[in-house]
Amino acid sequence: MSKKSTPDAAGASHTPMIKQYLALKATVPDTLLFYRMGDFYELFFDDAVKAARLLDITLTSRGQSNGEPIRMAGVPFHAADQYIARLVKAGESVAICEQIGDPATSKGPVERAVTRIVTPGTVCDAALMDERRENHLMALYPAGARLGAAWISLAAGRLTLSEIGTEQLGTLLGRIDPSEILIPDTAAWPEGLANPMRRAEWLFDAETGNRSLCSALKVGALTAYGIDASEDQPGLAACSALLDYIQATQFRKPEMLGISTLQIERPNQYLRMDAITRRNLELTESLRLASLPGSESTTLYSILDRTRTAMGSRALRHALHHPSADDQLPAGRHQIIDCLLGRQDLLTQLRDQLHGFCDIERIAGRIALLSVRPRELAALRDTLAQWPMLVSLIQQLVPTAIGNDALAQLAERLVNTTVGTRVSDFLSAAVRPEPANHIRDGGVIADGFDAELDELRNIQTHCGDFLLALETREREATGITTLKVEYNRVHGFYIEVSQAQSAKVPEHYRRRQTLKNAERYITPELKAFEDKALSAQDRSLNREKILYESLLQQLQPDVVALKSIALDVAELDLVASFAVREPFAACFRQLVRCRIKRPNLAARRRTARLPR
Repeated sequence: MSKKSTPDAAGASHTPMIKQYLALKATVPDTLLFYRMGDFYELFFDDAVKAARLLDITLTSRGQSNGEPIRMAGVPFHAADQYIARLVKAGESVAICEQIGDPATSKGPVERAVTRIVTPGTVCDAALMDERRENHLMALYPAGARLGAAWISLAAGRLTLSEIGTEQLGTLLGRIDPSEILIPDTAAWPEGLANPMRRAEWLFDAETGNRSLCSALKVGALTAYGIDASEDQPGLAACSALLDYIQATQFRKPEMLGISTLQIERPNQYLRMDAITRRNLELTESLRLASLPGSESTTLYSILDRTRTAMGSRALRHALHHPSADDQLPAGRHQIIDCLLGRQDLLTQLRDQLHGFCDIERIAGRIALLSVRPRELAALRDTLAQWPMLVSLIQQLVPTAIGNDALAQLAERLVNTTVGTRVSDFLSAAVRPEPANHIRDGGVIADGFDAELDELRNIQTHCGDFLLALETREREATGITTLKVEYNRVHGFYIEVSQAQSAKVPEHYRRRQTLKNAERYITPELKAFEDKALSAQDRSLNREKILYESLLQQLQPDVVALKSIALDVAELDLVASFAVREPFAACFRQLVRCRIKRPNLAARRRTARLPR
């Protein structure tokens, strides 16, 4: 934002609301600030101009600043996700500012605060992401001829560290395809590094990275991962800036970032493909600048992708960009493919079963971040309810594959896990069959899960029944046949008795209002019900929020196990997809043989032809 359009937050000419906005904007100067006002997120000044251009929304004005109209644009809060997704796709970052104060007790503008910042590399919400593509945030740190790299898929909670030669940077970026890159602000970088985010160099500190990573993983040391913190570790320096950036945007401590997996990528772990080779092979990106309208891009990925889950599709994309230098992985997959080809009936049933599976990995990641939505939990519950049927199919398949170690190991992990049944049972008891999409709307926690919530709901649902029953009891107890139990917004609940029969009113009745022809009373029982009824809806929503937060905390110990079975389901979906592409199965066998005979295939990559 230019100086001309960034007035002083304390300027006397501004309204209290604009002063509050400017103070919050000063804390996030490089992002678009979505400022919550009622049912809209509003943007002002240059943010409004940019958002109106990128989102094609109306640009208006409100008041003046330095004699100039204050530009303003807004989007409905209930549809904000689709607008945020478009901005993130355009490379913008968005700060979400919510009301945190109580409007009923606030003097002046309701207190607001920035609650999260959405950037291209830290997107986790399902509505903002491509379910079939990983979204990576990467940090790079130069150390002479070496380059420390750290990257994370925050939605999956999977962090990777590596150390490469500077000449291998292009190959690394081609493989990972990060959405956002962090670099020290003092470093000189190749021109090909598009739109990096420059961060203070002091943030790239190996010692800080070691402490933050230990905290994130909840371990005392990283020796179990093969990291010696006493040695020079440029990867840890990159990790330091990476974790700091995530904390700054997600407003979470390291241990709350949901990182459950740390991988150390070793040199020569994958076959190297330079950028030209990767592009010419058209693995996931077509060389055609413009495909026919409505037609699918003719890439190797599009031809091979017959997966039934988003997890399997991402696994395929990863496999194409990360060809293993170890023959055991492709050979093991080929063994499973051969077995599946021999049991076409089970293959069909298996793929049909997987078709109904939700994205277990990303939902587990959002559980860890405490940002999962109720309908995602319902989808997880319904998926895990199918677990026994999947296990049954695997058990039928295993006896037909004697000596197939890869299938036996995969089957053992899938069959022996108990997390699926446990989490499914818990969510079935806790979450309604069809919950609301947001916890703020209520209607999420299942009936019978919490006695206090059931009582509050019962009050809202059966308020009229209670009043009729009370009226009947009081008529019988007092003998007043004209007695009525009623309600209005001004006086609340009351018992009305005509003046002619007021002498029959019991002593425990307390007069609430006198009318020309009637008296209105309140009793301790009716007063207690009134207090409950008038606040039942708000208390019900608050109670559901508390229960939902508690529910997510109870699921935390199962996050790692859920991510583990997600990886196994993705692998099973991947090999099942290969099996239905029989030409690929034959080609896969040929590639395995070629790799064994000639490990260096770089010279043959550009002319490699795979059957379509």
